[in-house]
Amino acid sequence: MSNDIKIKKGLNIKLKGEAEKTVEQAVISKYCTVRPEDFHSVIPKLVAKEGTKLKAGETIFYDKSNEAVKFVSPVSGTVIEVVRGPKRRVDAIKIEVDSEQVYLDNGKFDVDAANPGMVKAHFLASGCWPFIKQRPYDVVANPAKTPKAIFISGYASAPLAADLDFTLTGKEAELQAAVTALGKLTEGKIHVSVGANSNSPLAGLTGVTLHKVLGPHPAGNVGTLINKVDPVNKGEVVWTVNAQDLVIIGELLLTGKFNAERVVALAGSEIEKPRYFKTKIGSEVATMVYDKGIAQGANARVISGNVLSGKQVKPDGALDYYSNVITVIPEGDDYDFFGWNKPVFNKVSTSRALTFSWLNPKKEYNLDTNTNGEHRAFVVTGGYEEVFPLDIYPLQVLKACMYKDLDEMEALGMYEVAPEDFALTEFVCVSKQPHQKIIREGLDLMLKEIG
Repeated sequence: MSNDIKIKKGLNIKLKGEAEKTVEQAVISKYCTVRPEDFHSVIPKLVAKEGTKLKAGETIFYDKSNEAVKFVSPVSGTVIEVVRGPKRRVDAIKIEVDSEQVYLDNGKFDVDAANPGMVKAHFLASGCWPFIKQRPYDVVANPAKTPKAIFISGYASAPLAADLDFTLTGKEAELQAAVTALGKLTEGKIHVSVGANSNSPLAGLTGVTLHKVLGPHPAGNVGTLINKVDPVNKGEVVWTVNAQDLVIIGELLLTGKFNAERVVALAGSEIEKPRYFKTKIGSEVATMVYDKGIAQGANARVISGNVLSGKQVKPDGALDYYSNVITVIPEGDDYDFFGWNKPVFNKVSTSRALTFSWLNPKKEYNLDTNTNGEHRAFVVTGGYEEVFPLDIYPLQVLKACMYKDLDEMEALGMYEVAPEDFALTEFVCVSKQPHQKIIREGLDLMLKEIG
């Protein structure tokens, strides 16, 4: 039986500013910022207070509801500020980075000789556990549960996404160590997807079930892989791990060091020289974006992540915990007079009414952040289904989330989705509804009520 997965529904959004395949060392960031909001549903309990000296890999905080899950520092340095929000909520921990990095020694780990309990304990103690996420609910995995399978997407199909074939090259030993260890934590399979025509380092791993994926975005989403291979039903759990996070896990197993290094794509039409940088999780985006980065005088938006599901960061903001791309595109704060009533040649659309992007599918566009309209009631056009390859009814799921019908959400397949699976439906939505926000709130409700 072939493991090939071919996706027909979807939409490739070709944007200007793809990162050139050259890697530079980013300017060493003076500060590193860790934000608990990157770990959805986690309530942090601080271990490191202001003034605490940390080695890279030492615990900053743990999850209040599950004290075994620790979150560690990506760098060595001194905690200089704990930023708090309403009701003393911890919004960020800011660390002043040492000029020379010192790592906590977790010790080399013999994966082959270890049993599942030993692997799990090592992941929890070393701070690698937050790299493992679970579905349902798209949150940090619950270590008390055993997944029926683990899914890893090695194919990035989102606009201007980092090329994983490029960023993972030369990391085969770390990748193999990580998947061997993860394989001990499930009785099922580790499913890995790669591009159908790619030369991915993931393709040579042992102990995995390889799937070659072909088709438009969201073919590279791990949610698409789950839906096409082994959907999540009630009472079941699957885990997901980002491909680049495997490298951090593998290096920790092989060397004992928690090295939070990441190869990040700096991309987008507002970047003078799009390329790749080596940096650390939580580093200031200014160390990359403003070094021969944004064109002078440009009115741009900086996004940690891709343009569909990433989040806006300020000029003094930091790379979030899971992102491997920084995208910079024009800020859409202008008004297009009578834009709804004239032919459009410079925008992407699935509709052929007044838009002509379908005439030149290879054209690259310079799109901005303008939504070209405001929120309004859902209009049933069938457009969501054209770009949504999962065997789920997207409009019905969204409506069930909005009127908080848990039974209907459950029946319609909410257990296997994450907000990013609805990024394209949000992009094509003529009603300008915030699909990803609606899905996130629906998942939060299910987690609270069903858990």
